[in-house]
Amino acid sequence: MKLPVIKHLTQFIEANDEDYIVETLETLEALSEVPSLKDEELDVIGELISNMYGALEVHKMVKEGTPQKEALNSFMKRVLGSIDS
Repeated sequence: MKLPVIKHLTQFIEANDEDYIVETLETLEALSEVPSLKDEELDVIGELISNMYGALEVHKMVKEGTPQKEALNSFMKRVLGSIDS
């Protein structure tokens, strides 16, 4: 996951609508099931998917009143904490 990408996607959601991200996620998840994809291609799709889910999570926190910077930092701490476990 890349924090600058999540931040950019969060701003995209605020400017547009989270439905765009949700529909893109559905498309990428369906695309990831193509059997002829190479591992590198699956890695890229997986990275995009994880960044988009991260952006949706950050957007949810911002909607609940958390400042964006704090929401981004909190999300990344949670992700890093789950990796360390």
